[in-house]
Amino acid sequence: MKLKYYIISSALVLSFSSCKKELEKLPQQDIAEEVAFNSPSTALGALRGVYSTAQTFDFYGSLPQVIGDYMGNNVDFVGTFPTLQELNNFSTVSTNVNVATMWQVHYQVITRANNVIAKINLVDGLSAAEKAQYAGEAKFLRALAYFQLANFFAQPFQVSSGSNLAVPLVLEPFDGTVKYPSRNTLNQVHAQVVQDLTEAIPALPQSYDDAADTRGRATKGAAYALLSRLYLYREEWAKAESAARSTLAQGIYDTAPNYAFYSGNTSEDVFTIQNSAIDNGRTGSGGWASYYNPAALGGRGDAPFSQDLINAYTSESGDKRYNLKISGNAADGLPHLFTSKFPDAVNNSDNSPVIRTTEVYLNLAEALAHQSTTPSVEAVTILNTRIRSRAGLLPKAVVTQQALIDALLIERRKELAFEGHSRMDLLRNRQGLRTGNAAAAFGGAKTILPIPQREIDNNPGLQGQQNAGY
Repeated sequence: MKLKYYIISSALVLSFSSCKKELEKLPQQDIAEEVAFNSPSTALGALRGVYSTAQTFDFYGSLPQVIGDYMGNNVDFVGTFPTLQELNNFSTVSTNVNVATMWQVHYQVITRANNVIAKINLVDGLSAAEKAQYAGEAKFLRALAYFQLANFFAQPFQVSSGSNLAVPLVLEPFDGTVKYPSRNTLNQVHAQVVQDLTEAIPALPQSYDDAADTRGRATKGAAYALLSRLYLYREEWAKAESAARSTLAQGIYDTAPNYAFYSGNTSEDVFTIQNSAIDNGRTGSGGWASYYNPAALGGRGDAPFSQDLINAYTSESGDKRYNLKISGNAADGLPHLFTSKFPDAVNNSDNSPVIRTTEVYLNLAEALAHQSTTPSVEAVTILNTRIRSRAGLLPKAVVTQQALIDALLIERRKELAFEGHSRMDLLRNRQGLRTGNAAAAFGGAKTILPIPQREIDNNPGLQGQQNAGY
């Protein structure tokens, strides 16, 4: 296998020693570049390789999402990993190994997506529609990677209207020439995400023959849903509304009647990364349940409920979402509450929830609320009939626009807890990540991650472009 297939999209010569064992393997979904695009079956294997990389622990295999919840205010990190404690304490350094690996794996997803996008048209035996679809799926995954990278490594849009630096955009496959890209602005990265998703939508199917593919491969609805989230983060309310409506208009998404839908590939799932007990690279490396389960249930007990989240659930009696909890000793040896959303701490086979129908309705309602000076009737209906009713809560009367927005954000927090949304929902609403911690204030240097030092050391294009405070 050629080494260039594994060089991350920033085109830096990095971590060859850590990749050595991987380079010596040739798994079915990680085909050598010479043969990846010479037949329909190997081309599909290359595409599935992008999805497989997206399962990785450091992409959507739980680590970034757990960090997103404990850097926010939903989770208390009580684990013993020093590099994760740094993130929890807002004392991260640029040599943090977890941060470096997150960066590298995201660019591996991007690299492999770039290969599919650039080379799928060379494959004989695929129809024009199939080629367009495969490219569309790769663009969706590339968009997801860039969106998540920007969320972690750039200050949010609200800090400087997107003019601040984010991450390097690399959109072409590696051609053997080492390039040294500089960081693009947040606006440029977001524009590329929009372009990728917009170009993908016409080619993507509404659904697939297999239920797992419908929920676990890119579809029109998934692309529209990711657009709705991006526009929400940018406060482009009309566009967020339109994208959310386009998702729901696909006709295959609906909020579940109860909370038994996790890993079920139901109408509640818009896009869910499919995991199993035998996925390469997952077993033994941790996952959602490893963090979110106490030791008695096979986990490490690193990430229990924060008291702040408990207070949010118990501010009204009878919230069924609070019933999705289990108790046990955490990594600190003390009793805590944990979520039961991810029960398999043995094999870490729980699916990774990326976009749920409930989020799409919340996106729609919030966008509507911001576009009206009085409470939007439709947004109030979504709040009460789609969200609060299922949770066993009485309808909420709201008399002002701000009261409606506040109510939606509280429900969003409780609905999407432990799925990685807390940090960005706070930052995009100009709120600090942790009460009483000056370093966690909105706009604070360490509310975002450092550009990994090894990237700066190896890439002249990144010289002088480290995030403030690092």
